[in-house]
Amino acid sequence: MTSLRLGTRGSQLALAQARLVAGRLEAAAPGLRVDLVTIATAGDRDQSTPLAEGERPGWFTTAIQEALQRGEVDLAVHSLKDLPTRRPEGLVIAAVPLREDPRDALVSRAGQPLRALPPGAVVGTGSPRREAQLREIRPDLQVRPIRGNVETRLRKVRDGEYDAAVVALAGLRRLGLEAEAAEVFGFEEMLPAPGQGALAVECRAADEAVRQLLARIDDPQVRLAVTAERAFLAAIEGGCSYPAAAYAEHFGSTLKLHALIAPGGRIIRSKMGGPAETAAGLGRQLAAELLERAARGG
Repeated sequence: MTSLRLGTRGSQLALAQARLVAGRLEAAAPGLRVDLVTIATAGDRDQSTPLAEGERPGWFTTAIQEALQRGEVDLAVHSLKDLPTRRPEGLVIAAVPLREDPRDALVSRAGQPLRALPPGAVVGTGSPRREAQLREIRPDLQVRPIRGNVETRLRKVRDGEYDAAVVALAGLRRLGLEAEAAEVFGFEEMLPAPGQGALAVECRAADEAVRQLLARIDDPQVRLAVTAERAFLAAIEGGCSYPAAAYAEHFGSTLKLHALIAPGGRIIRSKMGGPAETAAGLGRQLAAELLERAARGG
């Protein structure tokens, strides 16, 4: 194997992430060349529909997965938080190679943190998860949908369309734009989306040579953490359409999972710990607890 075709979205962030993975693969297999193939997804083509209204499972991933299934590319890199928990036939997540800081960040026109924004400030986000947590901290805010890549969202704030916007810190860091963050939220204020900051590398299940190569760049600890988070999300999606957040962290051989759901904007939080090897069960158990609490009214 001397070359591989890697499928990716064409945004600057997606390309930066794909180059990170390509670099790791080329380092793991000297002499290998990884060529990037850009693929437009439904979410890339539709830049007008608010995410909360238009987004459906696979909005940013299905076109790339279909190219992989057709053999047009050999592997694909995704932001893990964009990948639906229901897996397409014939594909596997063969590596979860790295995770950037999963926290959310605020960018604001005047460089103000959230609590210093003026009353009624307009804050952009396309995420019901972020909106619920923003409103818990600042009920007076006007939270409005925002679309576009990271650079576009920053420009909309600079141009005065919004007073501020919430974005993933991982995206800012991978683009060298971390200095744009007026505030980085702690997990107790803004719990991230399951898998936020992590990358997933997919390939065809039957392509054993590529699977073996990708195993060299897999990070077992990151994989366990996101397994817990995604198991939580899968269980939540199976029971309701609540905005959901989850983050798992390692403490030695123990994994602690923090999670929340926001039925009707009402936030219900909990956390649970257990042996790291029981990551998937931990996620499902915590989801069941939160769904039960929601059914009881909190």
